[in-house]
Amino acid sequence: MTDITATDVANLIGELAPAPAAWVEAAQSLPALRASLDELVELCRSDLKVRARTLEDLERALGDAGVAPEPHVVRYVRLSLER
Repeated sequence: MTDITATDVANLIGELAPAPAAWVEAAQSLPALRASLDELVELCRSDLKVRARTLEDLERALGDAGVAPEPHVVRYVRLSLER
């Protein structure tokens, strides 16, 4: 087995093609998305009526919060509210 140094790893990474622009944009949008989701979950935890309305139509509630109601996002929020 060959000993690989940090320099070797750095050189190999340097040879990789750049990440696609869509990946970069998605990664850059994650902090804002997480903040929006955390805010919605916190609001739902502090107000049971809001929580009930949100869970009745979670996709609409996400849209109203400016978040695309993609399946993985809906699942994440639903699981967060069930804890």
